[in-house]
Parts: sequence; structure tokens; C-alpha cells
Amino acid sequence: MAKRIMLPLAGAVLEELKAGDSVLLNGVMYVARDAAHRRIVGALEKNEPLPFDINGQTIYYMGPSPAPPGRVIGSAGPTTSGRMDPYTPQLIARGLKGTVGKGMRSQAVKNAIKKYKAVYLAAVGGTGALISRCIKSSEVIAYEELGAEAVRRIEVEDFPAVVVNDIHGGDLYQEGKTAYRTVGE
Repeated sequence: MAKRIMLPLAGAVLEELKAGDSVLLNGVMYVARDAAHRRIVGALEKNEPLPFDINGQTIYYMGPSPAPPGRVIGSAGPTTSGRMDPYTPQLIARGLKGTVGKGMRSQAVKNAIKKYKAVYLAAVGGTGALISRCIKSSEVIAYEELGAEAVRRIEVEDFPAVVVNDIHGGDLYQEGKTAYRTVGE
């Protein structure tokens, strides 16, 4: 059964989450991809204000498609998380508590997740139309000139994801590989 989680992420919730847990996210998340991450980290390095307070927040790696009539957003599937890996450890060190995307993370990101008590969640690729139904509001809040890569603030209701990397060092992808190897022996 999926755990219903309220955002922003709190310490007690992060302690309970384990790699492999299914979750339903509720509340505010931010959307940003590589170009926005580059700008956010650049702002951090120059001690400039960020487009939102990252403390305790979750970033969803997603490139939305235009909203059809009567909808808040178009297809909203996850993008490959590894493209954000050069920036993610710095953001986690500054208070980011969750990231959502698809694919594996670098060792540097996994180390930051464990050290600073954050979590990486996977959304299922190819389900963008279904995921979009969980997004109740969407607004561009920064870097509008980046188009689909602009920073957005979204409000989600029962957004489905799976914990891949937890604060305890759990790694669903590694555990899956190990289990697969054991079955084949």
C-alpha cells in the first residue's frame, strides 16, 4: 500500500521512508531541469536570491507539454535525473529534501542524500498523461525565457512515486540487481 506523504518533506517522514516504498505525494513541488539548475546553482555561488526557498522542498525533473483546453498542464512525465547530477549535491547540502525523476543517480548524489537526509523518488516514465491528472495547479515562477525548462511551482494530489534512494543508504536499483543475480544462480 502506498504511503500518503504531505509536502514539504519533514525529518520524521524521511526517517520512515525506505527504498522500494510506494508513495503518494501531496502539496507543493517545484519543477526544474538542467538549464534552471545551472542558473539556481549559479545564484547560490553568487549569494543571489533563489527563485524559491529550497529548504525542505522537492524538485520534480519534468518538461511539461502545453495544457490542453480545460487542463492545468499537458503531459507531465519525468525526465532523466542524471542530467541534474552535477548540481544536485549542492542543492541537497543547502536544504533540498526530495527529487523526483527517472533513472539512476550518481554516487555523489547518493552520498549527499545520505549525508544531508534527503530522498530520491522515481516516477514511471511513459505515464506523463496520467501524472498530469495529479497536478492541480501549475505556474511559472522563474526563468520564463527557458520555456519548458522554466521553474514551475506545482501543487500535486496523490502523485505516485517510488523511493529509490533513502537516507539510510538504501538503493532500489542496486537491490533489484542483487535480487536478480541471486535468482539466476
